[in-house]
Amino acid sequence: MATESELREAEKKRGPSIRRKERSADEVITTPLPEKPHAEVREKKEVKPIQKRNAWKLLYAPHPPRADQMSGSATVSSSAQVEAEEKISRGLCVNCRKDETCTLPKPEGGVWRCEEYEHKTITAAEIDAEICESKSVYDNVVWQFNKAAELMELDPNIRRILATTTNEIVVHFPVKLDSGRIEMFTGYRVQHNNALGPFKGGLRFHPSVNIDEVRALATWMTWKGAITNIPFGGAKGGIQIDPSKYTTSELERITRRFTFSLGNNIGPEYDIPAPDVNTNAQIMAWILDTYLSTMPPLDRQRCGHVVTGKPIESGGSLGRNKATGQGVVYTIEEWAKDHDFPLKGATYTVQGFGNVGSWAARLLKPHGSRLIAVEDVTGAIFNVEGIDPDDLADYVELNKGVSGYLKAESIDHETFLSTKADIFIPSALENQITAETAPMLNVKLVAEGANGPTDPEGDIILRREGIGVLPDILCNSGGVIVSYFEWLQNKRSEFWDLEEVDSKLHKKIVNAYKAVRSIVGEYDTDWRTAAYIVALLRLEMCYKERGIFP
Repeated sequence: MATESELREAEKKRGPSIRRKERSADEVITTPLPEKPHAEVREKKEVKPIQKRNAWKLLYAPHPPRADQMSGSATVSSSAQVEAEEKISRGLCVNCRKDETCTLPKPEGGVWRCEEYEHKTITAAEIDAEICESKSVYDNVVWQFNKAAELMELDPNIRRILATTTNEIVVHFPVKLDSGRIEMFTGYRVQHNNALGPFKGGLRFHPSVNIDEVRALATWMTWKGAITNIPFGGAKGGIQIDPSKYTTSELERITRRFTFSLGNNIGPEYDIPAPDVNTNAQIMAWILDTYLSTMPPLDRQRCGHVVTGKPIESGGSLGRNKATGQGVVYTIEEWAKDHDFPLKGATYTVQGFGNVGSWAARLLKPHGSRLIAVEDVTGAIFNVEGIDPDDLADYVELNKGVSGYLKAESIDHETFLSTKADIFIPSALENQITAETAPMLNVKLVAEGANGPTDPEGDIILRREGIGVLPDILCNSGGVIVSYFEWLQNKRSEFWDLEEVDSKLHKKIVNAYKAVRSIVGEYDTDWRTAAYIVALLRLEMCYKERGIFP
């Protein structure tokens, strides 16, 4: 071990470092959170440092080996070893992914963290910089998966399988527009895992669709199927397109050609698409007809379950249109029971007033809850006396957005987020609750109707503020549950009434809620991590029982 004077001399020779500033083990990091706009709406809260021991449960990474434990082909220079030991003695982090000058061999699938580092304190803003480092939606998925896998000690072999998608399909296809011009489109279908059953997941039409986003959404679908204990795996797809710029006839040709391009990559017992962002029952009917047209005549009648979310007349299920929003409300009801919270008189806000958001708002109305603010891509509105969700849904149907609704005042995005309410239902796109926006929320519960609306940094802040979270893979699983019911009805040539569908949905999602609640207590963790653990435990059991071929 080098002496202190030798270390100082070596530091001078190395010159200035470009690495992150090192701090002593007992230093409290006080990086402030972003300033909250519209402070008059909500009183600014003091940034409270949280104990690093609790925060560091986010990674559960292994400790670095001692020098005498290192073996193999890795060569460790004496200066690098001294530097690493010095960092450990100061209680700092050894992380080979960030520190390019460190020559310590990286352990498989992980990074090293020293035990002393747990005793530091850190703010959520610093966690944003040091721990999460999420650059994309898929980074968020991986981060959440690793956190749960470490906590539950998931079998490392099964962890490798679940960390990888099965198939990723990208198709480029031409379509003739009404003008006669040929335009090229890009479509995606990612199939994550089918250990529990056929791949299952929606199709979205949106300009931001890309392989990274679809990969994340497909992974979430695997977890949803496992949490709700239905025999489906996870998949997702979409076309990179702004559907508002195309006519109905053009959208039909785009949908049909995309379906044809996917070919045998979808099928009623292999991969079953469903509606998602900017797609609906009509899109599913076009996919159904195109797929059936490619099948031999004798096989067509037994392939009607190739898609779900179809129109009722084409084999759809009652209750499917409202299923995701209905599931959101069922989980809110269970949360309210657990917290002795009366929904009558409760206030709520909704971000995104499409299928999920509008149905969640309408289904909360009979409970006596009051909708006071809504935001979508066109703008945000507010009325402290309440907004009638049924009337607003009719308005949005005609005007394609909430902007201009005369029975509420227009507000900006920051004011919407800062609106004081009991429940916030994000039902739009991913990464809406972040390190910048989470501090603005002034609610008791976030019920995630959208997929991935909260990134890891936002999640940490919500927990620090004591805001409850019903995670997306539980809260919005009503859609895939009723898709399973539709799939079953098609296979059995049955048609269930609405009461039967709602009753079965309620039983499924409440059982999933209780399973997650049990894991929260057993592992002393948050609801999102607990939901992941429920899913991973079922998948782990499946793989251990079946084994790996060959």
